[in-house]
Amino acid sequence: MKQHFNEDVLPPARQAGVSLHITSLPGRYGIGEIGQQAYSFVDTMRDMGLCVWQFLPLGPTAYGDSPYQPLSSFAGNPMLIDVDDLIGRGLLSRDEASELSGLPADYVDYGELIPRKTALLKRAASRFLAQADAGLTAAYEAFLERNDVGWLHDYALFRVLKSHHGERPWPEWSPAYVHREPAALGKVAARAADRIESIKIVQFLFFDQWRQLRDYANQGGIRLFGDMPIYVALDSADAWANRDILLLDEDGRPSHVAGVPPDYFSNDGQLWGNPLYDWDKHRASGFAWWIERMRASAELADIVRIDHFRGFESYWSIPADAETARVGSWEPGPRDEIFEAMQSALGLLPIVAEDLGVITPEVTALRDAHGVPGMVVLQFDVADEGFSLADVPDNCVCYTGTHDNDTTLGWFRGSPNDIRTAEEIAATQKAALEITGGSPETIAFDLVKAAYATDARLAIAPLQDYLGLGSEARINTPGTSSNNWRWRTDVTQLNGELCHNVAKAVRDSGREMLDDRRQTG
Repeated sequence: MKQHFNEDVLPPARQAGVSLHITSLPGRYGIGEIGQQAYSFVDTMRDMGLCVWQFLPLGPTAYGDSPYQPLSSFAGNPMLIDVDDLIGRGLLSRDEASELSGLPADYVDYGELIPRKTALLKRAASRFLAQADAGLTAAYEAFLERNDVGWLHDYALFRVLKSHHGERPWPEWSPAYVHREPAALGKVAARAADRIESIKIVQFLFFDQWRQLRDYANQGGIRLFGDMPIYVALDSADAWANRDILLLDEDGRPSHVAGVPPDYFSNDGQLWGNPLYDWDKHRASGFAWWIERMRASAELADIVRIDHFRGFESYWSIPADAETARVGSWEPGPRDEIFEAMQSALGLLPIVAEDLGVITPEVTALRDAHGVPGMVVLQFDVADEGFSLADVPDNCVCYTGTHDNDTTLGWFRGSPNDIRTAEEIAATQKAALEITGGSPETIAFDLVKAAYATDARLAIAPLQDYLGLGSEARINTPGTSSNNWRWRTDVTQLNGELCHNVAKAVRDSGREMLDDRRQTG
């Protein structure tokens, strides 16, 4: 089924990729980092014949550790900063870094990690201005010039005040800070100048490390594929500093919040709780905040997936006091206007639409009108009556599953707490085996090869599916707020056998390779 596609967003020829969040990389400091293991993973991808690395949002996390509820849409997550790089720059000693020793290697223990690494980063930041060379100092000053007024100072002030109030959400702070009274904020900025500077330095270190990783990946023919949540968290610097563009009262309280009605993942729907946008205010500003958000996202990645794309056409509005997402109403989004404004300011938008769930003809028309590729997830589609791999269009990214799905092996066997009946699981198993021509023992990689066999310009599978792992490796279960985002891979899993098998599947499917060296994989 051929369709028009924007070849500046998707590859001009069929390619393959992998999804793996940075937190899931191996390493010795308790969490995946923008360090040597990330560079090694780029090299491994080349050996596997993969051209695109997709990851989750990179913002600083808070409650539930979810990258989809960040404390800022613009800031980077300090927990991802490479400790070895700080040692190499003389900002930390090896002995100091050993304070992160003893953390588990096979999952992320956020409760232990965050306070330990935060203390290390403060120590490194305290030495930065005295020890940074002229080039690094100039780069830091340029970073401030680009970002301080737009978001960085507000973010640093937000983090200081949040700490001062025992990490409580900002609507629970002292009224002077909730209402951003200039005199009160000025006193805090003066009193906490060193701490504010420290936060800004840590942000610079994150973005400096990320820039180097992106350059390395791009030079090796690897494109980075990022992710943007459509909504901001209520407890975020975005909401605190920009409440005029959100449907909040003067005390920061929403009357209605975001979510989705009952769906594949939950019979009660998903009650996200994010504040909704005041789209009239966005229109009045020419969508200025969105333009800057998209600009910032494009600086982190070559392609950006916009989560819950359908919310731009119509969004599910839930009363703030509702106990589930069953109660709500569809309200009109900004539709064409927001994309026209962003395209006018930025040119080509390198975006992919997460167009899953309740998708109407109007949502599809909005996506197609702006040349935005969509998504196909085989775990959702293989059991549909009459589905064929030939139905997958070229103007899309085809996945085995996403971060919200169980691994393919777990899905095939029946996930823990699966809302499907035994009969539905059996029907899915039968359909999956018919579609792939595979076996229950090899179903994970069989579904990967099925994605490769489609016309989709880009086919992506989670690393867990390349490894054939079960539900123990699931990274997120929608509708739950604990024990998510914790899975990590083991460096021994990224071996020559894996590279050979994946490279062969890429080659056999006719998906484009980067160079002759990989074709011998």
